[in-house]
Amino acid sequence: MFTLRSPAFAHDSPIPKRYTADGEALSPPLSWTEVPEGTRSFALVVDDPDAPDPANPKRTYVHWVVYNLPASCTELPADAARHLPQGAKHGRNDAGTTGYVPPDPPIGEHRYFFKLYALDCLLDLEQPTKQRLMKAMDGHILGKAEMFGRYSKVTAEVG
Repeated sequence: MFTLRSPAFAHDSPIPKRYTADGEALSPPLSWTEVPEGTRSFALVVDDPDAPDPANPKRTYVHWVVYNLPASCTELPADAARHLPQGAKHGRNDAGTTGYVPPDPPIGEHRYFFKLYALDCLLDLEQPTKQRLMKAMDGHILGKAEMFGRYSKVTAEVG
């Protein structure tokens, strides 16, 4: 079974501060196994379905879009957003930029979904949004691996 993991945190567990806006804002390390046969590239989407408030979510906020990760790639080290493997490209996140937007929830505990897609092709796109990427991947997905982490904003008491 195509599986996505992070050595930094387990599925449905807290994301360490270092990978958030309250820490070093690094993209977390990821690894995957049991890649579907015929995979030519991978695409990664990280999003938060709890924005802005988990008690009353209004939208899914896209934190990171990556595509054309080489088929030979089976892991991304911490801070890979700043140093993607050769051939891989960033799409546009909901901050209107490229790269990783670290968790920074305004209220409550949010879930951050990491979704890795195995594709039977390379994609000819230029900085697509998640929506454009998903449309381009239609009919080319060989497998999907997913995990999520949780994060609550750390607030300092004024004293």
